[in-house]
Amino acid sequence: MKFDIKLQNHFWFWGLYFLLNFLRWGAYFNDYEYSFKSNLIEFALHIPLVYFNLFVLVPRYVLKSKYIAYAVTLLLSLFIIYLLKTGLTYFIISENIWPEANREYKPFEINHIVAVCIGELYVLAMASSVYLTLTWLKERDRNRVLREEQFKIKLKYLKTQIQPHFFFNTLNNLYALSLESSEKVPDVIIKLSKLMEYVLYEIEETKFVPLINEIDYIQNYIEIEKLRFENVEVTINIESDIDDVKVPPLLLISLIENAFKHGGTNNEQLQIKINFKVIDGTTLDFVILNNFVLSQNNNPKKGIGLQNTKKRLKLIFKNNFTLEQKVKFNYYIIRLQIPIADEN
Repeated sequence: MKFDIKLQNHFWFWGLYFLLNFLRWGAYFNDYEYSFKSNLIEFALHIPLVYFNLFVLVPRYVLKSKYIAYAVTLLLSLFIIYLLKTGLTYFIISENIWPEANREYKPFEINHIVAVCIGELYVLAMASSVYLTLTWLKERDRNRVLREEQFKIKLKYLKTQIQPHFFFNTLNNLYALSLESSEKVPDVIIKLSKLMEYVLYEIEETKFVPLINEIDYIQNYIEIEKLRFENVEVTINIESDIDDVKVPPLLLISLIENAFKHGGTNNEQLQIKINFKVIDGTTLDFVILNNFVLSQNNNPKKGIGLQNTKKRLKLIFKNNFTLEQKVKFNYYIIRLQIPIADEN
């Protein structure tokens, strides 16, 4: 068992407890000198017993389920404490070893032994309870911090999986255009630099970002894809006021990338429709629709981006989200509903 509570807190506890006992018994007998001396002896024995129990007996016996050995050792410790307390009281303070009983007791009388042992057990239980409670609270906070750190690490890992996947595809597009000596290359580079700036500097340690910023990022991505696909039509519709709406960064881009990757046909125009709507001021409704041919050998439900999006949704919102995917009238439709972020 570790010494998890700050040393000064131990001094505060024992100091206040000593003061309380000193004033209590001093007022009870109207003899503060005796109260001070007797408590000085008792606390000199209380404190070693408490820490011997916490840091030796409990780890060695209780935590290893050796309860009989623990009980025997504790009883032996209490007997040693009784001998010390009785001897010190007799030789230093008074031959009347138990004045609180209102009659004179001699050492080793059963009532005196029981009273001393019960008193020690009371102090032992109270001090140990305070220590173990504070240690448990500290351990609980430490575990909470560890869980949060693990959450951040896992979330960051998923984001790093998505970003290289996306930029790899974009660089492939840029490479294809450069082979054609296309005049579109400079525009692609500029827009790609804006995307990278957003990812590297604006959202690195951010859990939620304004939806408006995400839409700007999405529009830059769409413009790059339009340079690659001439026969594409993208419509973005915003039905509600989204000024105060925040979402996890890079959450929606995989769904849009999926539409470009798997949508359209060989000859027909690729059509993508994106819609944003706030429902009841609490939920963001995001719908993306693209034309899709069932006979094609690709599957829009597969891919690293889409899989990581599902994992991120579960990490961030647990089960408090809706993600629906379906094909209807040769259109592939994804509907995502998530709570509007409230960081207050």
